Amino acid sequence: MYRKSILLKVATFAFAFIAAPAAYAQTTIGQEGQVLTTAVPVLLVAPDARSAALGEAGVALSADANSPFWNPAKLGFVPNDLSVSFSYSPWLRNITDDMSLNYLSGYKKINETSAISLSLMYFDLGEIQFIDANKNPIQDFNPKEYAISVGYGQALSEYLSLGIAARFIHSNLAGDVNVSSPNNTEAEPGNTASVDVGVYYNRDLNQNINLGLGANISNIGGKIAYSESTAKSFLPTNLKIGTAVKYNLDAFNSLTFLLDANKLLVPSPSADPDQSVVSGIFSSFGDAEGGASEEFKEVNFNTGLEYWYNNLFAARAGYFYENEEKGGRQFFSLGLGLRYQKFGVDAAYLIPNEKTNPLAETIRFSIALNLD
Repeated sequence: MYRKSILLKVATFAFAFIAAPAAYAQTTIGQEGQVLTTAVPVLLVAPDARSAALGEAGVALSADANSPFWNPAKLGFVPNDLSVSFSYSPWLRNITDDMSLNYLSGYKKINETSAISLSLMYFDLGEIQFIDANKNPIQDFNPKEYAISVGYGQALSEYLSLGIAARFIHSNLAGDVNVSSPNNTEAEPGNTASVDVGVYYNRDLNQNINLGLGANISNIGGKIAYSESTAKSFLPTNLKIGTAVKYNLDAFNSLTFLLDANKLLVPSPSADPDQSVVSGIFSSFGDAEGGASEEFKEVNFNTGLEYWYNNLFAARAGYFYENEEKGGRQFFSLGLGLRYQKFGVDAAYLIPNEKTNPLAETIRFSIALNLD
């Protein structure tokens, strides 16, 4: 059995972001049986520093190179002809020094009302050592996960756009190590594909106020397994809806208020684990044992405030809230941004409510190139 440092690393990751599947580690968060579990939870992590500083809100935020992650429909309203962004975060750096989250994303306009995008998310879990039941070393391995996405957004009118993205997902957590079981099963990488579907509305209400509304269902795709003998786990199919209201204080200063709500569209732990993906999505709205009140507890809230001075300098703050019974992730976020000619730089810093939280001192950096 591979107990090891991978259980420590991945269990800690699961604590920070939704419970991981059994192939990751048997980790329970909050009250037993209440926390939703999925495979590849990294697919829900805000990869870029701008939205990370805004409490991980972004489904209705103004469009940029990272828009495909939050809502591919925003590609219908991108401001530049070409934009590329790279983001980096040393992950759980209070616990280990060899994990990192990397994200490369960019878009290219097709015409004035549409654009295509390409992105790569790469999660490196660092070196781990597998040991058997007698604590004898088996092998060293470097688990990795990545997702390659292609997106397209089309404005249907002056205010409304639709978008879609397709994604290939690869999760290799154990290489080919033999998992202790009656059949001495050999672990294997998990591969699957998913799609996102989004809608975006953006309109100037008057000369000082702009309203953005967005909704996106992400990671609609096939289940994933890590050996022939283990049950397949659902991807983190997620519904995100939100708004962004920008207020121009004067010719140089502006404030944007953001609020997002997220709900995982996966079955509750007590539901039938063998149901189809489509069935799981629809049943997720009413299968909680506690009824409607528990369903509401499964909704996470993200709120943020972004200040811009002359479109050159930005200051950001946000808050992420998850119910205590559904994982209990709660943290403040802060960040700064700078734009100069074709270049942009952003940074974000997370401050969990509890100092012992593995998210403590999490930082993200993003750099961008924008071409007209």
